[in-house]
Amino acid sequence: MNYSVELNGVKKIFGKTAALKGVSLQVREGEVFAYIGPNGAGKSTTIRILLGILQATAGNAKVFGKDAWKDAVEIHKKIAYVPGDVNLWPNLTGGEVIDLFVNLRGSHNKALREKLIRDFDLDPSKKCRTYSKGNRQKVALVAAFASEVDLYILDEPTSGLDPLMEQVFQECVLEQKNKGKGVFLSSHIMSEVERLCDRVGIIREGEVVEVGTLDQLRHLTRYTMRVSTKNTVEGLEKLPGVYDITRVADSLKFLVDTPLMGGVINHLNQFDIIKLESTPPSLEELFMRHYKTEKKGGAS
Repeated sequence: MNYSVELNGVKKIFGKTAALKGVSLQVREGEVFAYIGPNGAGKSTTIRILLGILQATAGNAKVFGKDAWKDAVEIHKKIAYVPGDVNLWPNLTGGEVIDLFVNLRGSHNKALREKLIRDFDLDPSKKCRTYSKGNRQKVALVAAFASEVDLYILDEPTSGLDPLMEQVFQECVLEQKNKGKGVFLSSHIMSEVERLCDRVGIIREGEVVEVGTLDQLRHLTRYTMRVSTKNTVEGLEKLPGVYDITRVADSLKFLVDTPLMGGVINHLNQFDIIKLESTPPSLEELFMRHYKTEKKGGAS
């Protein structure tokens, strides 16, 4: 299997602070991979190592099989990067900045450039010093998606965008995914991650604590169940894997560990089920539960 990104035991230490503590993960070519975690977890540090901006203290980082530090110039010909806080040259127009970045990669699809400018509702004739944060993000996103590259590294790319522009961004990512391009996405917007990403990696305090597809990660957490029965349900609170039972109107609502769901349903059957609903956890619920569990179990 070919990987666009490979991290093996990557550590990064700043003075006495360990920003990364042996991060290992692989991103397949052509997949959209979400990298999520709380602020300060090490997401941006990881991305800066992949970009060759920082050198890892230990371990190795590769992009398309090349060393992220030693081969940074070659790697940048095949990637586009959008940070969460874009700084632009104040005396250049947005259009000039877009052209500069696209031309650096040796390709310039003018029709695509114009389409992206329209889609993101950007005025490219204005000087960058006049742009709001959201418009600076638009310049960077247009420059990235107008480039012919194989991997997009996006670090909170929709920061400052309104919901309509977030939708445009998501459509751009899906379009690149359909073309077989890869995306390494750091994001706080869980709905964005759920819609776009093939796999998710959760990082906390410099360590990757979980990697997998959404279905694989949901297998490790709890579903929300709601049931209505003809007869009064008894003994539910005594079943293993059942939590937070509440009565809502004429039904019971509770959480259940996924592996134990079959036993819970068998128990409910004896009370003549009228209606049964099960809802998988959202990525946000999964992330917060995982984070709280790790925090509770970790050193103080």
